[in-house]
Amino acid sequence: MPSQPLDALRLAVMQEWLPLGLAVVDRARRGGVGAVVEGFTQAEDPLDQLRQEGEPAARQLRDSLDRVQPGLGNPVMTVQVRDLEQPPAEDDLNGALARIGERLQLLEQRLGAEP
Repeated sequence: MPSQPLDALRLAVMQEWLPLGLAVVDRARRGGVGAVVEGFTQAEDPLDQLRQEGEPAARQLRDSLDRVQPGLGNPVMTVQVRDLEQPPAEDDLNGALARIGERLQLLEQRLGAEP
């Protein structure tokens, strides 16, 4: 989740409200007000259904905005990168791989792949 409130708002608008709005506009253009009202009254979860309907158009719009300026349509999210305190020992990895190999052989035997 973005740390800045404006970044969080922008992310919510681009990911949640843009698809919903585009679906409402598309329904209004295709079927008028009746189609928009139908979208809110016919479904069990109308907001989720409208978001799903509008997601392809919203994705195209976000990608177009990214071509104008990267990060404009698909907001860049901050991440934290950290080193592991201690990498796993090579012996641990070899032991895990050996156990996986043994289990695969057992599975193959049970499936009849080996006598």
